[in-house]
This record gives sequence, structure tokens and C-alpha cells, in this order.
Amino acid sequence: MEKRGPVLHIVVVGFHHKKGCQVEFSYPPLKPGEGHDSQSLPEEWKYLPFLALPDGAHNYQEDTVFFHLPPRCGDRTTVYGVSCYRQIEAKALKVRQADITRETVQKSVCVLSQLPLYGLLQAKLQLITHAYFEEKDFSQISILKELYDHMNSSLGNTSLEGSQVYLGLSPRDLVLHFRHKVLILFKLILLEKKVLFYISPVNRLVGALMTVLSLFPGMIEHGLSDCSQYRPRKSISEDAGLRENTPRLDDCVSVSAADASNANLGMGKGDRKMAGNNSLEGQKANVPFSQPEKTCNGAQSSSSTVQRLKVPSRASPASSESDWETLDPSILEESTLKEGERENPASEQAENLQSNGMSSEGLPITVQPQANTGHMVLVQGLVSGLEEDQYGMPLAIFTKGYLCLPYMALQQHHLLSDVTVRGFVAGATNILFRQQKHLSDAIVEIEDAHVQIHDPELRKILNPTTADLRFSDYLVKHVTENRDDVFLDGTGWEGGDEWIRAQFSAYLHALLAAVLQPDNEKILSDFGTAFVTAWKNTHNYRVWNSNKHPALAEVNSSHPFQGQYSVSDVRLRLSHSVQNSERGKKIGNAMVSTSRNVVQTGKAVGQSVGGAFTSAKSAMSSWFSTFTHSTQSLGD
Repeated sequence: MEKRGPVLHIVVVGFHHKKGCQVEFSYPPLKPGEGHDSQSLPEEWKYLPFLALPDGAHNYQEDTVFFHLPPRCGDRTTVYGVSCYRQIEAKALKVRQADITRETVQKSVCVLSQLPLYGLLQAKLQLITHAYFEEKDFSQISILKELYDHMNSSLGNTSLEGSQVYLGLSPRDLVLHFRHKVLILFKLILLEKKVLFYISPVNRLVGALMTVLSLFPGMIEHGLSDCSQYRPRKSISEDAGLRENTPRLDDCVSVSAADASNANLGMGKGDRKMAGNNSLEGQKANVPFSQPEKTCNGAQSSSSTVQRLKVPSRASPASSESDWETLDPSILEESTLKEGERENPASEQAENLQSNGMSSEGLPITVQPQANTGHMVLVQGLVSGLEEDQYGMPLAIFTKGYLCLPYMALQQHHLLSDVTVRGFVAGATNILFRQQKHLSDAIVEIEDAHVQIHDPELRKILNPTTADLRFSDYLVKHVTENRDDVFLDGTGWEGGDEWIRAQFSAYLHALLAAVLQPDNEKILSDFGTAFVTAWKNTHNYRVWNSNKHPALAEVNSSHPFQGQYSVSDVRLRLSHSVQNSERGKKIGNAMVSTSRNVVQTGKAVGQSVGGAFTSAKSAMSSWFSTFTHSTQSLGD
């Protein structure tokens, strides 16, 4: 197959007064054999125009969108899209086509890439979009072709390591805005819940959502390759058909127990030790950006017995996470052969399996290398299929029907209730998404930094422990230090973006190390006993726990902020409860009402002040009795 660069297509999407959003230009053409001005779309990418030109875009002069597209037949991984939208007055155009009948012209220029370099692509694309609009003649497409060639030449050797992956994603700003709630967002995604982010315009939406994901080690670099595996709905009746008919082959994951066992035998001891940055870079340099082809129907030929893991046959609140179980005990059994008996190297293993007719998607590659060298080593996980480090990061959260959609068009609304979608982290700007609360477990209103969790039981599970409150307070204090100093703000290590990511990485590593310890009930209680119990039922935990990660033996297996209960913890709990509980909000409203009335004069004002104080006293008394009970139970 011809080797391709990281950028697949440059696409221009415009708004037509009769046809709506449509593709006006693509380079190379989206469908082979068609012209650059063809409006025809691959079936897998039928929502592209609505993602690139977002809903409500006419309210803004410009905007930026991050979005994900499902892989096309023959590819394996997510396609990452970045779109820059602008609008211009029609009278300012030098060349005005006949179909331009409105006062303004709205268009988006977008890049479809195989690399999740959102901020880097955005920075380059914004400059080109500005220049494209400054031409005031949209028939001048040479600049777009030059953009395609330039991006592929400049990004061709780009490694998914380093700060450029996180360009434009600021955990510092996230902590300043959400404060102690950032850890709740982190845990919500760990539990693989249905989480909907909401705000307008889109650039604020996708920025906040992707910044939360950047807190998970390795997630953006290697954890999103399977995050958009959905099928566009062809008709209104198709959704009903999905519920009635049995799943097709491409809805199944085929794993041959014999092949998986043989694959484990193929990795010799010497082949495991791929330590060192040079070998890692060499390994990456030899891998073309174009992915190997697979059969479109997802079928795999194998002479041995195959276990097919199907999606749930119906959508029901009673169906649990176990319906999506992806692990089979026969696959995970350790080989009894000694290291010296393992003869086939990893490269021969891949060639042998492919020559036997097994597609690359089902290729089971060995688990983590056992050599504890301390170097950064990435290998493809046996079960997750993701490139993992020695700790098993990134966690296999966005796999097997758990979607990541930074921006979700209204035309994709059916995905929220699709039986083949077990969960999602999605962003929306249309209020219809927010109003249908029954389709999500939590709604994150970014404007007000409000995390609305619908299920009371889930709220209890996510209620922060004392150690969690200390951790969150530690982050907030370091981020807010020197905030008023324009010269020092955000320039130091402590309180900076990379520092915050390091804290969440340490938190997650400590949690993983803790679950491996015997008699760990006391240790896990600092993370939240109910939370850990719920997390152990998730797909990502089961996948992670199926492998061995000896590097975690060197990680401290206790909460970073464990310790005895103190007076400062009471203040933290009080502050958190006031900010997040309904009674706390009533106290705040009563105090605001009191403050407003105190500065006024007159008899009526005195009566109002008295009423406000009475309201505050009753709310405070009721809330404090509940708080005292909760602190006593924590102390016990």
C-alpha cells in the first residue's frame, strides 16, 4: 500500500441556503476517482459537514472545532478532525458565485489527520484559514493544496511524545475554573459513565473536554485510537432494527484462544527488552502512517474454536457492565513454558499470524515487557489493542463502544441511546442535548463549572474522601499562588500544566498499585471504597488487571494525601459541602440576601434583614446537623 502522511485530507465545508452544510472542496478527494469539488461523502463520514460547521455557528465570527470520525473500511483507527470556522460579509467578496444569496458567507476549513495533534493542527490551520478568507475569492484553492503538502512534510516525523501533543490544553485553567470538581470529572470517566459537556461556542467546549482527558497518562497520545467506532444511522427505522436483529459479525470481537496462547509464546526474553529511546524511535520510524487493511465485515478465518463477544441484545437499565465483558479465562491463562522454550521472535509472530489469514485488528500481541529497566517502553496490549507503557497506561477506557466525541452534532443525537454504545464522553452546544437528562449520567455545564450528577447513588460513590479533598486543595492552592503576578503566573513548575498532569499521573499510579496489595481495604478507603468497588466492575479495570505490571511494585501504594483526620480537614469538608450541596447553596443565597439588605435603610429593610437572618439560621442549622453526622462517620 502506498505510504501516506499523517494528514489525510484538507476539506472546505460551506453553508448553502437551500442544501445546508455541504462539502465544497476536498484535497485529496474524499472518494477516490471523484473530483476535488465533489460533494459525495463516504458513508462512515456522513456527519462530517455538520461537525466541521457547528450548530449555531452563525452567532460567532469565528470558532474552532475538534471532532472524531470513525475509521473507514480498510483503516483501523480514529480519524482526528480540526476545523476552523469563519464568516464574512458577502458584499466584501471579490468573486461572488450565483448561489450566494445571503448577506454573510459561512465556511470552515478542516484537517483530517491520523495524529491527535489538536492544538498544533489548530495553530497552523487558523493562519491558513485567515489567509484563505483574505483572498475574498474562494475559488483560489492553491493555498489549501500547499497546506496539505506543508503539513505532511512538517508533521511526517512528529512523535506523539512531548509538550506539542498538549498544545492549547491547559489543566491550570481547568483547575482554576472547576477547582475541587476536577477530580470528580476524572473519576466519572474512570467509571466509564455517560458524561456530556455543554457550553457554547465550540472552542471552549472542546478545549475543556480534551484538557480533562489530558490528565490521564498517555490517553491523548495512544488511548483514543478506538474511541469513535460507531455506525452512522442510514434511516430512522435502522435503530429499531438494531434492537430486534442479532448483531452482525462486525459487532463482535473475535479472539481465538489458541492463537492468543501461541502469540504469547512468540515473544522471547530477548525480544521483550526493547528498552531505550533509540529503539523506540526506530520502531516508530518504521511504522507507516497508513494502517493495514482488514476485511470490511470484520470476519476472521481460523481453524480453532473462536469465542465471539457480542454486544447486549437489548438496551435495558438492568443490563450491567458485565454484559460488555471482553475477557475470557482461557485467553488470559499464563503459559507454563519456560522462558528458554520461547523461540519465535515478535516480528515472526506477526508475519505468521497474518499469513494464516488473521486480520491485523484481531492480532494479539504479547503483554507488557517483564524487564524492569526504567525506560519508556510502549507495546501493543494483548486485550486493549492500545500502545501501553510498563504501568498499563493508557487505560482502555475508550474501547469496545465507549465513545469520545469532543463535539457532537445534532445529527448524531441517536448515538446517545444506541444499543451498541455503552457510554461516552461527548460535547454539545445544542440545548436539546442538555434537556434530555435521561440519556446521560452527568452533565458538565462548563460556563458555571457545575457537574450535575443525576443518580443519587452515583453522587455518593463520587463523594470525595478526606484524602481526595486534600489532593484537590493541594492543586488549587498551587495553581492560585502568584496568580496576581503577571510575570510569574504559570511560568514555574509547581502549579503549571505539566505539574498538574504529573499529580494526576501519580494519583492514578498510586490507585493502581493499591489495588494490587493484599489486605488493602484501609489503603483503598482513602480513594473511596464505593468508588473502587464500582471501578473494578468497569471494562478498563478488567483489561488492565488481566496483564501483569511489575513496574508498579516500585510505586507507593498509598493515597498521596493519606493521613490522620485534623481540624484543617473539617474546614475542607465544610468548604466543599457549602459549595456543592443544596443546603450550602441556600446558605450562600441567604447570606447574599442579607448583605444586600444590610446596606439599605428603613423599617422595611430591618424586617427584610431579620427574615434573611432567620432563613440563614434555619438553613445553617439543618445543614450543620447533617455535616456533623458525616464527619463522625468519617472519624469512625
